[in-house]
Amino acid sequence: MFILRSVVGKLWLTIIGLVGVVLLILGFFLVNYLENYFSQAKDQQESLRAMASKFSSEATQHMYNEQFYELSNELLSFQDARLLVVNLEGKEMVIPDTPGSTLIDFHVSDFFTQAELQEVFSGKTLKKTVNSATKRFGSGTEYLVVAVPLYNLQGVPAGATLVYQSLQSLEATQNYMLKLFVYVSIVGFLMTTSFAFFLFSRITRPLQQLKKAADFITMGEYGTRVPITSKDEIGELAKTFNHMGEKMQDSINALSEEKEHLSSILRSMTDAVITVDSNGSVMLSNPQGEKIVEEWSAIEWDDADGEPPRYPKPDPSLGDWGLTSYRNPYLTPIPVPLVPLFEAVVESSSECATKLHVQNSVWSVAMTPLYSSQDHVRGAVAVLRNVTEEERLDKLRKDFVANVSHELRTPISMLQGYSEALLDDIPTTPEERVELVQVIHDESLRMGRLVGDLLDLARMEAGQIELSLREVELDSLMRRMHRKFSVLAKDRGILLSAELPTEPLILQRADEDRLEQVFTNLLDNAFRHTAAGARIALMAQPAVYKDRPVIRVDISDEGKGIPADDLPYIFERFYKADKARTRGTTGGTGLGLAIVKNIIDAHHGSVTVHSVLGQGTTFTIYLPSEAG
Repeated sequence: MFILRSVVGKLWLTIIGLVGVVLLILGFFLVNYLENYFSQAKDQQESLRAMASKFSSEATQHMYNEQFYELSNELLSFQDARLLVVNLEGKEMVIPDTPGSTLIDFHVSDFFTQAELQEVFSGKTLKKTVNSATKRFGSGTEYLVVAVPLYNLQGVPAGATLVYQSLQSLEATQNYMLKLFVYVSIVGFLMTTSFAFFLFSRITRPLQQLKKAADFITMGEYGTRVPITSKDEIGELAKTFNHMGEKMQDSINALSEEKEHLSSILRSMTDAVITVDSNGSVMLSNPQGEKIVEEWSAIEWDDADGEPPRYPKPDPSLGDWGLTSYRNPYLTPIPVPLVPLFEAVVESSSECATKLHVQNSVWSVAMTPLYSSQDHVRGAVAVLRNVTEEERLDKLRKDFVANVSHELRTPISMLQGYSEALLDDIPTTPEERVELVQVIHDESLRMGRLVGDLLDLARMEAGQIELSLREVELDSLMRRMHRKFSVLAKDRGILLSAELPTEPLILQRADEDRLEQVFTNLLDNAFRHTAAGARIALMAQPAVYKDRPVIRVDISDEGKGIPADDLPYIFERFYKADKARTRGTTGGTGLGLAIVKNIIDAHHGSVTVHSVLGQGTTFTIYLPSEAG
């Protein structure tokens, strides 16, 4: 029961036990006292017989003195006793009642029969105990009766003297003591119970309020407080509890703010953060990290033998990072590409960094171990950054340096060689000198074009391209480009055609000069890669591209074509499908198509290429015809 488990219940039982022990000790002494008292009562018969004999001897001197008997009964009344006198004929002497006596008036016949009286008359003393309930009185009180013979002055039996005494005083004393013991026990129990309820209101109830408040705090209600109803230890405890609750609430709020701050930082990070426990399972990740875990977990990772990879730990005490961990349905396993790095971090207990190539992406990963209070590695935190673009730009930078060096080395070498030939006066005729000077002039022009294209491309990629936007009649521009390259086509023996609609093709906002540069680069490439007798076609027509009206321009040739492997890279700087990078008729800077793409992108258009090796190439341009 709750009352027996509570503090008040235990105190109550303790006090009850103490009171019970005290009452038992008191009862033990009372019993001893009563036993001693009642052991003295065993001699009452002898005392009463002696007293009866004394009164009988005195009555011999005052046989017929009524005042003597009256005074005797008055004295005997103090001991709840009475004197009766009877003669030999059985006639009882009339003795006046004693005033204030509560003793019942009995007669000789109530105690002894005539035969018993005859025995007394013959000189025998009789003693007996009589219960009045068997007589004419129904009180149920016991009486002790002693009958002694009465002699006259001559020593001849004249009757008998009876003294009876009530035993009610002894029983009353015993009953009184028992009742007192019971009353004291009841009062002690009631007082103890009242004290227990007092303690319940002063101790248990505040403690229960403290317990209830503690339960609320464990459920997250840190603002719970208990009322302070006293200034004793319980009140101090409640005050301390409230102070603890305030400090805990402040600490929890500070931790919540710090956690929210950290969570906000993790959510706002562009890098992916993944926290892994010592079992190789993901504990925490920000949205970017969660996305990586989902994407990499969906990839089927196979080794060279076609079996799923397994990464055993050198130290078995650190657990198994193999298939068992990955197949646990209740945990999210660490992505497979991170497993070797995680094992290295756990084994060395130090930070490790590497770059991972996952499909077409490159990731820079830095992983740091997490330590427990015993300085044991309990996991690791990995920060992943997608450096695919940086790697691509770095590759472009390296390729750019290599390509520029390659493109400049040839003309510089020729300039140096021919100029040294002129200085050494190697040419012997004026025609040879003119030829050398012409080569130097052509190479210097080529270097100028290369530098100019580089500057234009740099401005375009930096977003600094300046467009003079106005309404442009694209069909007129296409006809002008056809006339511009007609002479070159005739000289090369190439058929140049233009298929344009009869209605005008209007671009609301475009830079005519930049578009002319685009068409010039594309046609120049077409002429350089198209043999004599082949065909180059210009076509333009209205169309719809990505749900918006555009003008589609196709420039196709019947030249060598571009290999399929080179198509994704032809718009990059210095990329040439001709790996030999021959000069002559097919030589170029490798920047023309990159400039084309940047100009078209600046017009919010699109350029694509379709080519079949040995059959020709078609460049398709989509330019928005409406502004915006």
